Amino acid sequence: MTDATPRPSVLFVCVHNAGRSQMAAGFLRELGGGAVDVRSAGSMPGDRINPVAVEAMREVGIDIADQQPRVLAPAAVEASDVVVTMGCGDACPYYPGTRYEDWELDDPAGRDLDAVRTIRDEIHARVVALLESLGVAPADVGGSEASGGPVEGRAG
Repeated sequence: MTDATPRPSVLFVCVHNAGRSQMAAGFLRELGGGAVDVRSAGSMPGDRINPVAVEAMREVGIDIADQQPRVLAPAAVEASDVVVTMGCGDACPYYPGTRYEDWELDDPAGRDLDAVRTIRDEIHARVVALLESLGVAPADVGGSEASGGPVEGRAG
């Protein structure tokens, strides 16, 4: 993308905005290298980010501990070029001209770290594909696993 091209914006939505959507937003912020505006929200936001999701992301060099669950607002959907839903059903308003994707992913709530790693790795692969579909090359994040290389031994 050139400087003359407006940055695409992506909104990740799940029910509690405490796990899947926060991990996806964390990956997109890091791998997008500032080329994408990133938002996340929940249809019924939780009180805090899932600590197991925070730990799983920390393992790949991405810190989401300072993020807070946010309520889904129609204005955030309307302002986004792409809305990625993750298990929130029909809670997301529809706006013509907005691209919608539904990522079927397990909910990390109540899962152990090994299970959340598997979910994290699937999210990583999908974020890399999303960036490519937006014409944005994934950034090299200091040579960490988050840069698009293998995550926990899996190909990204």
